[in-house]
Amino acid sequence: MADLTLVVLAAGIGSRYGGLKQIEAVGPAGELVIDYSLFDAKNAGFQKVVFVIRREIEPSFREAIGRRIERLMNVAYVFQSLDDLPPPFTPPSPRSKPWGTGHAVWSARSAVTTPFAVINADDFYGRNAYRLLAEFLTATPPLSPHFALAAYTLRNTLSDHGSVARGVCRVTPDGFLAGVTEYTHITRDGRGARAEDAQGQKFCFTGDEPVSMNIWGFTPTLFPLLESAFRSFLAERGTDPKAEFFLPTAVDGFIRNGRASVRVLATADPWFGITYPADRETVREAIRHLVRRGEYPAPLWR
Repeated sequence: MADLTLVVLAAGIGSRYGGLKQIEAVGPAGELVIDYSLFDAKNAGFQKVVFVIRREIEPSFREAIGRRIERLMNVAYVFQSLDDLPPPFTPPSPRSKPWGTGHAVWSARSAVTTPFAVINADDFYGRNAYRLLAEFLTATPPLSPHFALAAYTLRNTLSDHGSVARGVCRVTPDGFLAGVTEYTHITRDGRGARAEDAQGQKFCFTGDEPVSMNIWGFTPTLFPLLESAFRSFLAERGTDPKAEFFLPTAVDGFIRNGRASVRVLATADPWFGITYPADRETVREAIRHLVRRGEYPAPLWR
């Protein structure tokens, strides 16, 4: 097994949730969602974890997560900050919002030297996704621009408590990602879903569509590609205080211009996420169910 790194995006503000949702207890012994992600990743062969956080949440994050995990895995911290930009760019004075998930991953460039997976801190992905990504990354040349995406079924990623945004994948017949289209205001509609795109056009889905939940497999080749795309973003939209450099949008561009390919790894595992406060109990019950079935020990870290 090659050396593998897990990059955890934990710098999000969580505005819809109303707090630092990354440190919300959901397991029967007070475990966090990220505990289950790290448990599954470690068992799949990931030896190192890099937490991407905001500097101001570092004390609470280390107390709630870092110190415990440092005994189990090689841990590094990097900070996503507004002024971490490629020269000669500087942040515009009215901007206070983070630059987005593409910038968050780029922020980890100095701490990642091996093939790596990227996840959100507040999403539960299931053990199979980590196994699939570990197998892919181990078999991929470390300097190759061949990446992977663990894709989930749309209906299994919706919230019962409000609308969500999802990246719906277009997959080629031979299993490669052709592109990702972001849809907003997605709500359940029977076994399917209804949504809007960025222009406000309405769409209906069967619910079987593969979607990106921001769990990717990359080689370090990603970082120069990201920097090039980020420079273009800053040149075009850097003065917009609300513009964000999204990782799926960047990868979509790499695919379209032939600079990278992405294998889609379909997983039937359940996905759970905390978008709204009411989602918290749903996630707790789902994890209790998995513990009762014997898929996770309680307490998780013995």
